[in-house]
Amino acid sequence: MAYDTNNVFAKILRGEIPAHKVLENEDMIVFMDVMPQGPGHALVVPKAASRNLLDADTAMLSRLLPVVQQVARAVKSAFEADGVSIFQYNEPAGGQSVFHLHFHVVPRFDGVPLKPHSGKMEDPAVLAANADKLRSALAG
Repeated sequence: MAYDTNNVFAKILRGEIPAHKVLENEDMIVFMDVMPQGPGHALVVPKAASRNLLDADTAMLSRLLPVVQQVARAVKSAFEADGVSIFQYNEPAGGQSVFHLHFHVVPRFDGVPLKPHSGKMEDPAVLAANADKLRSALAG
């Protein structure tokens, strides 16, 4: 299938939809998931248009994955997590619901299950506070 330039992440990248941005460079943006599965759930989204990992440019991926690692370390620290889960879905059968390549980085806590990725949006004040915590951890 072709890339849909009107997907929600493309709209965020164009500034048409607000996001709680944490980090941005020429290749990608990191922002808080508005329907987090746990406190500190962040998304790493490349600026290059690709539906998912299956059609992504390998040169872009080589720049993206170090940022995924950097964000994973930062969420673990910022939220005092016991671990980190990284999710990346491809095509509807693989669980993908937004058709722009992205990685979910979710702090995990022993004995605490993930919340469902439902249609319930998090309070913007909570997202802003979590973005601040993550920004501070990334700054060192």
